Amino acid sequence: MKIFWITLCIVFCVHLDRAYGSEAGMPQLNPEFWFAQIFWLILIFSFLYFIIWKIFLPKITYNIENRKSRLVNDLNEAEKLKETAQKKLQEYYIIIENSKKEAKKISEDSKKKLDKEIQLKKNKFDEEIDKEIKSAEQDIKNLKESSISGINKIASETAEEIIKKIINSEINKSSVSAVVSEVIKKKGEKHLW
Repeated sequence: MKIFWITLCIVFCVHLDRAYGSEAGMPQLNPEFWFAQIFWLILIFSFLYFIIWKIFLPKITYNIENRKSRLVNDLNEAEKLKETAQKKLQEYYIIIENSKKEAKKISEDSKKKLDKEIQLKKNKFDEEIDKEIKSAEQDIKNLKESSISGINKIASETAEEIIKKIINSEINKSSVSAVVSEVIKKKGEKHLW
């Protein structure tokens, strides 16, 4: 490469005086100026190549690499965000599932609690009804006993009065009461209740 540049410089120096002249018409078509034209062509394109190679190409390469690294970073970040979104979605589904289970458990617990309360109130109500029934039975029994003694008394008094009127004399009240009680015991209880 060094030899090429040295040769180019020598050719340039030798034909320098011919590069500025244009006595015979268009110098581009005159073969005696071709060496100068080739020299300037090589020099200008070499200079352009050097400028592009050293100045513009590194900037373009830097921009391309920068864009590439930015794209890679953006893709990596997008992948991370996608993974994060997937994790959040899984957490969301887990939270929903746990909430459903918890709601079901609360519902079941509430139902059990209500069933227990209803059963306790039912048992208490049954006990109160049993007490009322026993109380009513006791009242009926007391009424029955008092009715029987009242009936005995009324029957004894009625029997005494009837016997007094029939025989026109005083009779023993205790013997009438005993007879009436005996009769009531035998026949009266069957018909009273």
